[in-house]
Amino acid sequence: MPQAVPAPSQTTLDQATLDLESLTADVVALAIKAGASDAEAVVREGDEFSVNVRMGEVETLKESGSRGLGLRVFLGARSASTSTSDFTPEGIRQLVDGAVALAKVTEEDPFTGLPDAAEFGSCLSETGNLHLYFDDVYSLSGPERIDWARRCEAAALAADPRITNSDGGSFDAATGRKILANSRGFLGSYRTSYAGVSAAPLAMDADGKMQRDGWWTGARRMADLDSPESVGKEAARRALRRLGARKVPTQRVPIVFAPEVARSLIGSVFEAASGDAIWRHASYLAGKLGTQIAAPSLTIVDDNAMLLPNGAGGFGSSPFDGEGLPSRRTIIVQNGVLQTWLLNTYTARKLGMKSTHNASRGLAGTPGIGCGNLYLEPGTLTPDQIIDEVQAGLYVTGLMGFGTNTVTGDYSRGATGLWIENGQLTHAVEEVTIAGNLAEMLMNVTAIGNDLVFRGSVASPTFRIDGMTLAGA
Repeated sequence: MPQAVPAPSQTTLDQATLDLESLTADVVALAIKAGASDAEAVVREGDEFSVNVRMGEVETLKESGSRGLGLRVFLGARSASTSTSDFTPEGIRQLVDGAVALAKVTEEDPFTGLPDAAEFGSCLSETGNLHLYFDDVYSLSGPERIDWARRCEAAALAADPRITNSDGGSFDAATGRKILANSRGFLGSYRTSYAGVSAAPLAMDADGKMQRDGWWTGARRMADLDSPESVGKEAARRALRRLGARKVPTQRVPIVFAPEVARSLIGSVFEAASGDAIWRHASYLAGKLGTQIAAPSLTIVDDNAMLLPNGAGGFGSSPFDGEGLPSRRTIIVQNGVLQTWLLNTYTARKLGMKSTHNASRGLAGTPGIGCGNLYLEPGTLTPDQIIDEVQAGLYVTGLMGFGTNTVTGDYSRGATGLWIENGQLTHAVEEVTIAGNLAEMLMNVTAIGNDLVFRGSVASPTFRIDGMTLAGA
Protein backbone atom coordinates (compact mmCIF):
# COMPACT_ATOMS: atom_id res chain seq x y z
CA MET A 1 0.00 0.00 0.00
CA PRO A 2 1.24 3.53 -0.70
CA GLN A 3 2.52 5.32 2.32
CA ALA A 4 1.01 8.60 3.47
CA VAL A 5 3.02 11.56 2.24
CA PRO A 6 4.66 13.49 5.05
CA ALA A 7 4.83 17.23 4.62
CA PRO A 8 8.32 18.63 4.12
CA SER A 9 9.73 20.01 7.31
CA GLN A 10 9.83 23.77 7.70
CA THR A 11 13.62 23.50 7.83
CA THR A 12 13.61 21.82 4.41
CA LEU A 13 11.26 24.46 3.05
CA ASP A 14 13.38 27.32 4.34
CA GLN A 15 16.40 25.82 2.61
CA ALA A 16 14.36 25.46 -0.56
CA THR A 17 14.03 29.22 -0.82
CA LEU A 18 17.78 29.19 -1.40
CA ASP A 19 18.16 25.69 -2.83
CA LEU A 20 15.37 24.89 -5.24
CA GLU A 21 17.32 21.94 -6.62
CA SER A 22 16.99 20.16 -3.27
CA LEU A 23 13.28 20.93 -3.13
CA THR A 24 12.71 19.57 -6.65
CA ALA A 25 14.52 16.33 -5.80
CA ASP A 26 12.62 16.08 -2.51
CA VAL A 27 9.26 16.31 -4.31
CA VAL A 28 10.26 13.40 -6.55
CA ALA A 29 11.21 11.36 -3.48
CA LEU A 30 7.89 12.21 -1.80
CA ALA A 31 5.97 11.05 -4.88
CA ILE A 32 7.81 7.71 -4.90
CA LYS A 33 7.12 7.33 -1.17
CA ALA A 34 3.43 7.96 -1.88
CA GLY A 35 3.30 5.02 -4.27
CA ALA A 36 4.38 6.35 -7.66
CA SER A 37 6.52 3.97 -9.70
CA ASP A 38 8.24 6.96 -11.35
CA ALA A 39 8.04 10.71 -10.95
CA GLU A 40 9.29 13.91 -12.51
CA ALA A 41 9.25 17.40 -10.97
CA VAL A 42 10.01 20.77 -12.50
CA VAL A 43 10.41 24.18 -10.91
CA ARG A 44 10.31 27.40 -12.89
CA GLU A 45 10.95 30.84 -11.48
CA GLY A 46 11.60 34.15 -13.10
CA ASP A 47 11.10 37.87 -13.14
CA GLU A 48 10.36 40.34 -15.89
CA PHE A 49 10.21 44.04 -16.58
CA SER A 50 8.31 45.60 -19.46
CA VAL A 51 7.57 49.23 -20.31
CA ASN A 52 5.80 50.70 -23.33
CA VAL A 53 6.12 54.41 -24.05
CA ARG A 54 3.73 56.07 -26.50
CA MET A 55 4.37 59.59 -27.79
CA GLY A 56 6.95 60.02 -25.06
CA GLU A 57 4.63 59.09 -22.18
CA VAL A 58 4.67 55.83 -20.23
CA GLU A 59 1.58 53.88 -21.30
CA THR A 60 2.16 50.57 -19.53
CA LEU A 61 4.75 49.39 -17.04
CA LYS A 62 4.95 45.90 -15.62
CA GLU A 63 7.35 44.35 -13.18
CA SER A 64 6.61 40.88 -11.87
CA GLY A 65 8.04 37.66 -10.54
CA SER A 66 6.72 34.12 -10.54
CA ARG A 67 7.55 30.69 -9.21
CA GLY A 68 5.81 27.40 -9.88
CA LEU A 69 6.23 23.69 -9.26
CA GLY A 70 4.94 20.92 -11.50
CA LEU A 71 4.80 17.18 -10.81
CA ARG A 72 4.20 14.25 -13.16
CA VAL A 73 3.74 10.82 -11.60
CA PHE A 74 3.43 7.32 -13.04
CA LEU A 75 1.66 4.30 -11.61
CA GLY A 76 2.82 1.68 -14.06
CA ALA A 77 1.15 2.60 -17.35
CA ARG A 78 -1.00 5.30 -15.76
CA SER A 79 0.13 8.90 -15.38
CA ALA A 80 -1.08 12.28 -14.18
CA SER A 81 0.33 15.75 -13.60
CA THR A 82 -0.43 18.63 -11.26
CA SER A 83 1.11 22.01 -10.53
CA THR A 84 1.14 24.64 -7.80
CA SER A 85 2.59 27.99 -6.83
CA ASP A 86 2.19 27.11 -3.15
CA PHE A 87 5.59 26.09 -1.81
CA THR A 88 4.44 25.67 1.79
CA PRO A 89 4.66 22.18 3.33
CA GLU A 90 0.89 21.80 3.02
CA GLY A 91 0.91 22.98 -0.59
CA ILE A 92 3.55 20.44 -1.57
CA ARG A 93 1.74 17.66 0.25
CA GLN A 94 -1.47 18.48 -1.63
CA LEU A 95 0.44 18.54 -4.91
CA VAL A 96 1.83 15.04 -4.37
CA ASP A 97 -1.41 13.57 -3.01
CA GLY A 98 -3.41 15.08 -5.86
CA ALA A 99 -1.11 13.76 -8.57
CA VAL A 100 -1.07 10.22 -7.19
CA ALA A 101 -4.84 10.18 -6.69
CA LEU A 102 -5.42 11.44 -10.23
CA ALA A 103 -3.09 8.84 -11.74
CA LYS A 104 -5.13 6.06 -10.14
CA VAL A 105 -8.23 7.00 -12.15
CA THR A 106 -6.59 7.60 -15.54
CA GLU A 107 -6.55 5.08 -18.35
CA GLU A 108 -3.46 2.95 -18.96
CA ASP A 109 -1.21 3.92 -21.86
CA PRO A 110 1.59 1.48 -22.73
CA PHE A 111 3.66 4.23 -24.34
CA THR A 112 3.76 6.57 -21.36
CA GLY A 113 6.73 6.87 -19.04
CA LEU A 114 10.07 8.57 -18.48
CA PRO A 115 13.00 8.04 -20.83
CA ASP A 116 15.20 5.04 -20.08
CA ALA A 117 17.96 5.83 -17.59
CA ALA A 118 20.67 5.11 -20.18
CA GLU A 119 19.38 7.90 -22.43
CA PHE A 120 20.16 10.75 -20.07
CA GLY A 121 23.94 10.88 -20.37
CA SER A 122 25.66 14.12 -19.40
CA CYS A 123 24.20 17.55 -20.08
CA LEU A 124 26.14 20.56 -21.21
CA SER A 125 27.14 23.01 -18.51
CA GLU A 126 25.05 26.14 -18.72
CA THR A 127 27.80 28.27 -17.26
CA GLY A 128 30.74 26.63 -19.02
CA ASN A 129 29.36 26.15 -22.51
CA LEU A 130 25.98 27.62 -23.31
CA HIS A 131 26.22 31.13 -21.81
CA LEU A 132 22.49 31.60 -21.35
CA TYR A 133 22.56 34.04 -18.44
CA PHE A 134 24.12 37.49 -18.05
CA ASP A 135 23.71 39.80 -15.08
CA ASP A 136 23.83 42.95 -17.17
CA VAL A 137 20.18 42.67 -18.30
CA TYR A 138 19.35 44.32 -14.99
CA SER A 139 22.23 46.79 -15.07
CA LEU A 140 19.90 49.67 -15.92
CA SER A 141 17.73 51.36 -13.32
CA GLY A 142 13.98 51.66 -13.84
CA PRO A 143 14.20 55.25 -15.16
CA GLU A 144 17.03 54.25 -17.51
CA ARG A 145 14.95 51.41 -18.97
CA ILE A 146 12.09 53.82 -19.59
CA ASP A 147 14.57 56.19 -21.22
CA TRP A 148 15.69 53.44 -23.63
CA ALA A 149 12.07 52.99 -24.74
CA ARG A 150 11.67 56.76 -25.15
CA ARG A 151 14.90 57.04 -27.14
CA CYS A 152 13.80 54.26 -29.49
CA GLU A 153 10.40 55.85 -30.18
CA ALA A 154 11.88 59.34 -30.45
CA ALA A 155 14.36 58.19 -33.10
CA ALA A 156 11.50 56.76 -35.16
CA LEU A 157 9.39 59.93 -34.83
CA ALA A 158 12.33 62.14 -35.80
CA ALA A 159 13.30 60.11 -38.86
CA ASP A 160 10.85 61.73 -41.29
CA PRO A 161 7.98 64.28 -41.19
CA ARG A 162 5.65 61.60 -42.50
CA ILE A 163 6.08 59.66 -39.25
CA THR A 164 3.20 61.30 -37.42
CA ASN A 165 2.18 58.84 -34.76
CA SER A 166 3.35 55.74 -32.93
CA ASP A 167 2.15 52.57 -31.32
CA GLY A 168 5.05 53.02 -28.94
CA GLY A 169 8.59 52.18 -28.03
CA SER A 170 9.29 49.40 -25.56
CA PHE A 171 12.00 47.96 -23.37
CA ASP A 172 11.85 44.44 -21.91
CA ALA A 173 14.11 42.49 -19.57
CA ALA A 174 13.66 39.06 -18.05
CA THR A 175 15.54 36.34 -16.22
CA GLY A 176 14.45 32.79 -15.55
CA ARG A 177 15.53 29.57 -13.95
CA LYS A 178 14.45 25.97 -14.56
CA ILE A 179 15.14 22.91 -12.41
CA LEU A 180 14.16 19.40 -13.48
CA ALA A 181 14.49 16.19 -11.46
CA ASN A 182 13.16 12.67 -11.90
CA SER A 183 13.27 9.25 -10.32
CA ARG A 184 15.72 7.96 -12.97
CA GLY A 185 18.51 9.89 -11.26
CA PHE A 186 18.42 13.07 -13.32
CA LEU A 187 18.76 16.51 -11.70
CA GLY A 188 19.62 19.57 -13.75
CA SER A 189 19.09 23.31 -13.76
CA TYR A 190 19.93 26.40 -15.77
CA ARG A 191 19.30 30.15 -15.82
CA THR A 192 18.44 32.42 -18.74
CA SER A 193 18.35 36.15 -19.42
CA TYR A 194 16.90 38.38 -22.11
CA ALA A 195 16.63 42.07 -22.96
CA GLY A 196 14.97 43.76 -25.92
CA VAL A 197 14.02 47.12 -27.43
CA SER A 198 11.43 47.81 -30.12
CA ALA A 199 9.49 50.58 -31.86
CA ALA A 200 6.28 50.61 -33.94
CA PRO A 201 5.83 53.96 -35.76
CA LEU A 202 2.97 55.02 -38.04
CA ALA A 203 3.58 56.85 -41.30
CA MET A 204 1.02 58.98 -43.17
CA ASP A 205 0.98 59.79 -46.88
CA ALA A 206 -0.40 62.91 -48.57
CA ASP A 207 -3.86 61.35 -48.82
CA GLY A 208 -4.00 60.72 -45.09
CA LYS A 209 -3.60 56.96 -45.41
CA MET A 210 -1.53 55.46 -42.59
CA GLN A 211 0.84 52.51 -42.54
CA ARG A 212 2.40 50.82 -39.53
CA ASP A 213 5.55 48.76 -39.20
CA GLY A 214 8.17 48.09 -36.59
CA TRP A 215 11.57 46.73 -35.69
CA TRP A 216 13.29 45.27 -32.67
CA THR A 217 16.53 44.03 -31.21
CA GLY A 218 16.86 41.29 -28.61
CA ALA A 219 19.76 39.56 -26.88
CA ARG A 220 20.72 37.58 -23.81
CA ARG A 221 22.89 40.47 -22.61
CA MET A 222 22.59 44.24 -22.85
CA ALA A 223 25.98 44.58 -24.51
CA ASP A 224 24.70 42.77 -27.61
CA LEU A 225 21.64 44.97 -28.18
CA ASP A 226 21.53 47.42 -31.08
CA SER A 227 21.21 51.02 -29.93
CA PRO A 228 17.67 52.35 -29.35
CA GLU A 229 18.30 55.01 -31.99
CA SER A 230 19.25 52.50 -34.69
CA VAL A 231 16.18 50.39 -33.92
CA GLY A 232 13.91 53.43 -34.12
CA LYS A 233 15.38 54.56 -37.44
CA GLU A 234 14.99 51.09 -38.94
CA ALA A 235 11.39 50.90 -37.74
CA ALA A 236 10.71 54.24 -39.41
CA ARG A 237 12.31 53.10 -42.68
CA ARG A 238 10.10 50.04 -42.74
CA ALA A 239 6.95 52.05 -42.06
CA LEU A 240 7.79 54.64 -44.73
CA ARG A 241 8.39 52.07 -47.46
CA ARG A 242 4.82 50.83 -47.00
CA LEU A 243 3.30 54.17 -48.01
CA GLY A 244 1.42 54.13 -51.31
CA ALA A 245 0.70 50.40 -51.02
CA ARG A 246 -1.73 48.95 -53.53
CA LYS A 247 -2.98 45.67 -54.88
CA VAL A 248 -1.49 43.94 -57.90
CA PRO A 249 -3.29 41.65 -60.37
CA THR A 250 -3.73 37.94 -59.65
CA GLN A 251 -0.88 35.99 -61.24
CA ARG A 252 1.77 33.29 -60.74
CA VAL A 253 5.10 34.88 -59.87
CA PRO A 254 8.29 34.26 -57.90
CA ILE A 255 7.94 35.14 -54.22
CA VAL A 256 10.97 36.37 -52.28
CA PHE A 257 10.59 35.91 -48.52
CA ALA A 258 12.43 38.40 -46.30
CA PRO A 259 14.13 36.79 -43.28
CA GLU A 260 11.56 38.04 -40.76
CA VAL A 261 8.77 36.17 -42.58
CA ALA A 262 10.81 33.32 -44.09
CA ARG A 263 11.27 31.85 -40.62
CA SER A 264 7.53 31.14 -40.33
CA LEU A 265 7.76 28.82 -43.34
CA ILE A 266 10.64 26.93 -41.72
CA GLY A 267 8.48 26.64 -38.61
CA SER A 268 5.75 25.04 -40.73
CA VAL A 269 8.21 22.36 -41.87
CA PHE A 270 9.05 21.66 -38.22
CA GLU A 271 5.35 21.27 -37.38
CA ALA A 272 4.85 18.88 -40.28
CA ALA A 273 7.88 16.83 -39.17
CA SER A 274 6.68 16.66 -35.56
CA GLY A 275 6.28 13.12 -34.33
CA ASP A 276 2.93 14.00 -32.81
CA ALA A 277 1.58 14.95 -36.24
CA ILE A 278 3.18 11.88 -37.82
CA TRP A 279 1.70 9.22 -35.56
CA ARG A 280 -1.72 10.86 -35.78
CA HIS A 281 -1.41 10.77 -39.60
CA ALA A 282 -1.91 14.55 -39.57
CA SER A 283 1.08 15.52 -41.71
CA TYR A 284 1.85 15.47 -45.39
CA LEU A 285 5.37 14.27 -44.44
CA ALA A 286 4.13 10.96 -43.05
CA GLY A 287 5.96 8.12 -44.77
CA LYS A 288 8.49 10.50 -46.34
CA LEU A 289 11.63 9.67 -44.30
CA GLY A 290 14.64 9.35 -46.57
CA THR A 291 12.88 10.91 -49.54
CA GLN A 292 13.46 14.18 -51.40
CA ILE A 293 10.97 16.71 -50.03
CA ALA A 294 12.76 19.94 -51.00
CA ALA A 295 15.26 21.43 -53.40
CA PRO A 296 18.82 20.03 -53.08
CA SER A 297 20.04 23.43 -51.85
CA LEU A 298 17.81 23.30 -48.77
CA THR A 299 19.10 22.08 -45.37
CA ILE A 300 17.13 22.65 -42.15
CA VAL A 301 18.78 22.18 -38.75
CA ASP A 302 17.50 22.20 -35.19
CA ASP A 303 20.42 22.88 -32.84
CA ASN A 304 19.41 22.94 -29.16
CA ALA A 305 22.92 23.73 -27.93
CA MET A 306 24.31 26.31 -30.34
CA LEU A 307 26.19 29.51 -29.56
CA LEU A 308 25.54 32.70 -31.52
CA PRO A 309 28.42 34.53 -33.24
CA ASN A 310 28.56 36.93 -30.26
CA GLY A 311 29.41 34.02 -27.95
CA ALA A 312 26.08 33.97 -26.12
CA GLY A 313 23.76 30.97 -26.17
CA GLY A 314 21.09 30.84 -28.84
CA PHE A 315 17.56 31.94 -28.02
CA GLY A 316 16.46 28.29 -28.08
CA SER A 317 19.55 26.77 -26.44
CA SER A 318 19.35 24.81 -23.18
CA PRO A 319 21.45 22.12 -21.51
CA PHE A 320 18.62 19.57 -21.67
CA ASP A 321 15.16 19.16 -23.15
CA GLY A 322 11.82 18.99 -21.35
CA GLU A 323 12.48 15.42 -20.20
CA GLY A 324 16.09 15.93 -19.11
CA LEU A 325 17.73 14.44 -22.21
CA PRO A 326 20.92 16.27 -23.24
CA SER A 327 20.54 18.88 -25.97
CA ARG A 328 22.02 18.17 -29.37
CA ARG A 329 22.10 19.17 -33.02
CA THR A 330 19.61 17.47 -35.33
CA ILE A 331 19.57 17.75 -39.12
CA ILE A 332 15.92 17.59 -40.19
CA VAL A 333 16.35 18.09 -43.93
CA GLN A 334 19.74 17.67 -45.62
CA ASN A 335 20.18 18.65 -49.26
CA GLY A 336 16.42 18.40 -49.63
CA VAL A 337 16.11 14.89 -48.10
CA LEU A 338 14.01 14.39 -44.94
CA GLN A 339 16.38 12.84 -42.40
CA THR A 340 14.22 12.50 -39.29
CA TRP A 341 11.03 13.38 -37.51
CA LEU A 342 11.16 15.43 -34.30
CA LEU A 343 10.36 13.26 -31.30
CA ASN A 344 9.92 13.22 -27.57
CA THR A 345 9.90 9.94 -25.65
CA TYR A 346 6.17 9.31 -26.04
CA THR A 347 5.98 9.89 -29.80
CA ALA A 348 9.22 7.96 -30.30
CA ARG A 349 7.70 4.91 -28.61
CA LYS A 350 4.54 5.30 -30.68
CA LEU A 351 6.64 5.21 -33.85
CA GLY A 352 9.15 2.59 -32.70
CA MET A 353 12.01 5.09 -32.75
CA LYS A 354 14.27 7.01 -30.33
CA SER A 355 13.69 10.51 -29.00
CA THR A 356 15.45 13.31 -30.86
CA HIS A 357 15.61 15.20 -27.54
CA ASN A 358 12.93 17.67 -28.59
CA ALA A 359 10.60 17.35 -25.59
CA SER A 360 9.15 20.61 -24.31
CA ARG A 361 7.00 21.13 -21.25
CA GLY A 362 5.55 23.66 -18.91
CA LEU A 363 4.63 23.02 -15.31
CA ALA A 364 1.60 20.82 -15.95
CA GLY A 365 0.59 18.36 -18.61
CA THR A 366 2.57 15.90 -20.66
CA PRO A 367 5.61 16.96 -22.69
CA GLY A 368 5.06 18.32 -26.14
CA ILE A 369 7.54 18.71 -29.00
CA GLY A 370 9.48 21.94 -29.43
CA CYS A 371 12.42 23.29 -31.35
CA GLY A 372 15.68 24.63 -30.03
CA ASN A 373 17.40 26.90 -32.56
CA LEU A 374 15.65 26.02 -35.79
CA TYR A 375 17.11 27.45 -38.99
CA LEU A 376 17.58 27.14 -42.72
CA GLU A 377 21.27 26.98 -43.58
CA PRO A 378 22.34 30.09 -45.53
CA GLY A 379 23.36 30.14 -49.17
CA THR A 380 25.88 32.35 -50.95
CA LEU A 381 23.72 35.00 -52.63
CA THR A 382 23.05 38.45 -51.20
CA PRO A 383 19.39 39.51 -50.95
CA ASP A 384 20.01 42.06 -53.71
CA GLN A 385 21.33 39.32 -56.01
CA ILE A 386 18.21 37.21 -55.35
CA ILE A 387 15.91 40.13 -56.14
CA ASP A 388 17.96 41.16 -59.18
CA GLU A 389 17.09 37.89 -60.92
CA VAL A 390 13.31 38.48 -60.64
CA GLN A 391 11.62 40.16 -63.58
CA ALA A 392 8.24 40.44 -61.84
CA GLY A 393 7.41 39.19 -58.38
CA LEU A 394 6.73 40.04 -54.76
CA TYR A 395 9.22 40.67 -51.96
CA VAL A 396 7.20 39.66 -48.89
CA THR A 397 7.86 41.58 -45.68
CA GLY A 398 4.71 40.75 -43.72
CA LEU A 399 2.34 37.79 -43.39
CA MET A 400 -1.11 37.57 -41.81
CA GLY A 401 -3.27 34.70 -40.65
CA PHE A 402 -2.48 31.06 -40.01
CA GLY A 403 -3.05 29.52 -43.39
CA THR A 404 -0.76 26.47 -43.26
CA ASN A 405 -2.43 23.05 -43.33
CA THR A 406 0.20 20.50 -42.28
CA VAL A 407 -2.15 17.61 -43.15
CA THR A 408 -2.36 18.47 -46.84
CA GLY A 409 0.52 20.93 -47.13
CA ASP A 410 -1.78 23.63 -48.48
CA TYR A 411 -0.48 27.13 -47.80
CA SER A 412 -2.40 30.40 -48.09
CA ARG A 413 -1.64 33.63 -46.22
CA GLY A 414 -2.33 37.30 -46.51
CA ALA A 415 0.80 39.23 -47.43
CA THR A 416 2.30 42.69 -47.64
CA GLY A 417 5.55 43.65 -49.26
CA LEU A 418 7.23 45.38 -52.18
CA TRP A 419 6.70 44.74 -55.87
CA ILE A 420 9.73 43.64 -57.87
CA GLU A 421 10.01 44.88 -61.45
CA ASN A 422 13.08 44.12 -63.58
CA GLY A 423 15.12 43.24 -60.53
CA GLN A 424 14.22 46.42 -58.64
CA LEU A 425 11.94 47.07 -55.64
CA THR A 426 9.31 49.52 -56.90
CA HIS A 427 6.12 50.14 -54.87
CA ALA A 428 4.49 48.75 -51.74
CA VAL A 429 1.87 46.00 -52.04
CA GLU A 430 -0.99 45.17 -49.68
CA GLU A 431 -4.27 43.24 -49.57
CA VAL A 432 -2.95 40.25 -51.49
CA THR A 433 -2.75 36.54 -50.70
CA ILE A 434 0.05 34.16 -51.60
CA ALA A 435 -0.80 30.48 -51.99
CA GLY A 436 0.75 27.15 -52.85
CA ASN A 437 1.45 23.74 -51.37
CA LEU A 438 4.41 23.16 -49.05
CA ALA A 439 5.47 20.06 -50.99
CA GLU A 440 5.74 22.07 -54.22
CA MET A 441 7.00 25.24 -52.57
CA LEU A 442 9.98 23.51 -50.94
CA MET A 443 10.90 21.83 -54.22
CA ASN A 444 10.72 25.22 -55.97
CA VAL A 445 13.17 27.06 -53.71
CA THR A 446 15.51 28.49 -56.34
CA ALA A 447 17.74 30.83 -54.32
CA ILE A 448 18.86 31.09 -50.68
CA GLY A 449 20.50 34.19 -49.22
CA ASN A 450 23.58 34.60 -47.09
CA ASP A 451 21.84 36.85 -44.54
CA LEU A 452 21.01 34.41 -41.73
CA VAL A 453 20.67 36.33 -38.45
CA PHE A 454 19.11 34.95 -35.27
CA ARG A 455 16.54 37.33 -33.79
CA GLY A 456 14.68 34.50 -32.10
CA SER A 457 14.79 30.73 -31.79
CA VAL A 458 13.63 30.26 -35.42
CA ALA A 459 15.62 31.95 -38.19
CA SER A 460 16.04 31.92 -41.93
CA PRO A 461 17.91 33.87 -44.58
CA THR A 462 16.11 35.41 -47.53
CA PHE A 463 14.93 32.83 -50.06
CA ARG A 464 12.95 32.74 -53.31
CA ILE A 465 10.20 30.33 -54.33
CA ASP A 466 9.21 30.31 -57.99
CA GLY A 467 5.70 29.81 -59.30
CA MET A 468 3.47 30.69 -56.35
CA THR A 469 -0.03 32.05 -56.87
CA LEU A 470 -0.53 35.68 -55.88
CA ALA A 471 -4.23 36.59 -55.53
CA GLY A 472 -4.88 40.31 -55.75
CA ALA A 473 -6.97 42.69 -57.83
